[in-house]
Amino acid sequence: MTNTFNQDFKLGILGGGQLGRMLIQSGIDFNFNFTILDPDKNAPCSTLAEFSEGKLTDFDTVMKFGSQCDVITIEIENVNTSALRELARMGKRVFPQPEVIELIQDKRVQKTFYKNNGIPTAAFVLTENKEDVARLAKFPMVNKLGKEGYDGRGVQILRGKEDLANAFDKPGLLEELVPFDKEISVIVARNENGQVETFPPVEMVFHPEQNLVEYLFAPAQISAEIAQRADRIARDIIEKLNMIGLLAVEMFVTHSGEVLVNEIAPRPHNSGHQTIEANVTSQYEQHLRAIAGLPLGKTDLIMPSAMVNLLGEPGYSGTARYAGFEDVLSVKGVHVHLYGKKQTKPFRKMGHVTILDEDIDSLKKKANFVKQTLKVIA
Repeated sequence: MTNTFNQDFKLGILGGGQLGRMLIQSGIDFNFNFTILDPDKNAPCSTLAEFSEGKLTDFDTVMKFGSQCDVITIEIENVNTSALRELARMGKRVFPQPEVIELIQDKRVQKTFYKNNGIPTAAFVLTENKEDVARLAKFPMVNKLGKEGYDGRGVQILRGKEDLANAFDKPGLLEELVPFDKEISVIVARNENGQVETFPPVEMVFHPEQNLVEYLFAPAQISAEIAQRADRIARDIIEKLNMIGLLAVEMFVTHSGEVLVNEIAPRPHNSGHQTIEANVTSQYEQHLRAIAGLPLGKTDLIMPSAMVNLLGEPGYSGTARYAGFEDVLSVKGVHVHLYGKKQTKPFRKMGHVTILDEDIDSLKKKANFVKQTLKVIA
């Protein structure tokens, strides 16, 4: 018998947050065996699979964890890639590959990769310290840390000389502030056979202060030409990285119709949560298919969708409570996903809500209702 599926391998995930939680939820359908490493003993994955408490950036901890796995993947980029390289040399299957994770860990290396490979992105210059920023800034500019920035941290806009006092005093970059019309994302996957599949572009709306995705709409309200261009860019990046796994490509659509890459993430992404209900294959199943050597699934949109992030309300810290929960559950097409986090704090990601509706205007009304009604308090 050919093409026999072996379900007995152990899949290790570095990171036990909500992305890992949804990977496990999807992998249960395939009888995958998961083991999780996370520094927080109460991480969202801690009760769903075999779990180890430990530091993701510690070489020995990652080596010990990875040595018991057949396949190793990530749900966060801040991991020890030296250990992952060594595990790959030992014959462990590490996807995305350690060199891809390293490239994406440093925004300076990431941006240089775009420039060297003809991938459209905003003009930028590398900086080493605060003095470089002061010398090179042409306002307004975006100042980004090279490493350790995530979820809106490590990125700031410098609008004038008065902002230079806050410039990052570590290796980073200055980027031209792009006057954009929309922010979109294309999620692309590639398996070991070189099969590539993309999800239709989605449109993201960010929180004005926290730089976190507040809600999104799928499909993005863009022309077919721009959608095709974004699709080509995403495919081009994953091919040039020679990456195996799932890659989220965040892009700007400028007022003149240009499509420029902002950042990429080599894992399931906030801009793909809605695929669980809205697409033929979810981003989580697609990532698992890609790293397990399985054929990739089709990504067609079943129905237009919106996704609202549930963030901890400002002014509330403590044991989480969900005001308006029953009200939103009574709305047709609403699907609530809570992340198993017992404690809330301002702007902490506590869950998300997907809304499905054939009518775009109705979809937007429902998304706004959810956003205004369902509140994470303490």
